[in-house]
Amino acid sequence: MLQMLAFSSFSPKYHPYVQHSRCVKTYRPPVTHIHGVLNRNQGKKYAIKCSENSFYPTNKITERNDVVCKPLNNNNRVTAVTLQDGYASKSEDEDGSPKNVFLKNLNALYRFIYPYACFGVLIATTSNSLLPVEKLADLTPTFFIGLLKPLVPLLLMHIYGVAVNQVADVEIDKVNKPYMPLASGEFSMETGIAITWISALMSLASAIMLQSPPLVLGVIAWLFISTAYSAQLPFLRWKGNSFLAAVCMVFMCGLLPQVPFFFHVQKYLLGRPMEFTKPLMFASAFMTCLSVAIAFVKDLHDVEGDREHGIQTLSVMLGKEKVFWLSVYMLTTAYGAAVLVGASSSFLLSKLVTIIGHATLLLFVWHRARNVDLSNNESIFSFYMFIWQLYYAEYLLIHFVR
Repeated sequence: MLQMLAFSSFSPKYHPYVQHSRCVKTYRPPVTHIHGVLNRNQGKKYAIKCSENSFYPTNKITERNDVVCKPLNNNNRVTAVTLQDGYASKSEDEDGSPKNVFLKNLNALYRFIYPYACFGVLIATTSNSLLPVEKLADLTPTFFIGLLKPLVPLLLMHIYGVAVNQVADVEIDKVNKPYMPLASGEFSMETGIAITWISALMSLASAIMLQSPPLVLGVIAWLFISTAYSAQLPFLRWKGNSFLAAVCMVFMCGLLPQVPFFFHVQKYLLGRPMEFTKPLMFASAFMTCLSVAIAFVKDLHDVEGDREHGIQTLSVMLGKEKVFWLSVYMLTTAYGAAVLVGASSSFLLSKLVTIIGHATLLLFVWHRARNVDLSNNESIFSFYMFIWQLYYAEYLLIHFVR
């Protein structure tokens, strides 16, 4: 079938919906950002097959759901090429070099591990590991080397947590998060299961090698809670219960990245007796509130898939609006308590930074909350990522709690 395409002064450099893939130019719907990665609305996608060094200069894409246009020569004649799953068919000159395959898999792995959450646990652990430091003489090269070693089991246990969740929820993710590697088919189920087992075994082995009971117990607790949250096994699958799901988030975001690593540094790096300090107690209590808020807001944009698969989250039972404002009030309570803790400090610098810092962040919370559109998943996710930014910021402020 031959068709004609009208020419115009079109430049792909300035067109937001044309994706370049060597010589295949694909027209796609607008891009949205979900979970830190690009997501495109499902719908029609068109592509124009061009010569390797040129772009077919048109802004009138043929409105067909199953074809793309491929120029045959220098005139205006084109032919139809079938699309597969909404994308242009692979051509004989598509670049499938080992380098590109490696980069593609690396990108998929990056999205698979939820980088914003990975960054969060790294910040949490590093910050809490510095809380036992009492004087500058503690900051020796040996201390910093010892500080870096626990990050290995930490990263591995985080990977296990997100991997077991995605393996167990692959069917739900096809509705809620179809862009994720397992749901989209970029990773096979065998790959997902392999990542799950390898990360679990290596995290436990690396913790045992460090000969630190707090770290070993922390890793075991993380592996158990991650499994209990996601695995479809008797008495488990706690994500289906709002209370148990919140408890899991409290441990995984609020306690386990903090307490075991704090005691590891205090006892096995600095050689001091293990004891709870005021900054550690404050951080544990504050992060517990913040983690519950994260758990509630996390489910807001997953309501459709959760309801379809019988997952009774609080958002499914009570509705988005009630759960959203419950989360905002929890954040308000946490920041209000933090201001009172700062006011009780006997150190002027601690008092000023703690009060001003938390009061400012509370104002940001209410400013952002008033502008959230609960009918728009992108708006909800933007607020969710904002809470993660609050999470990061708190690990700076906790060092001023004295």
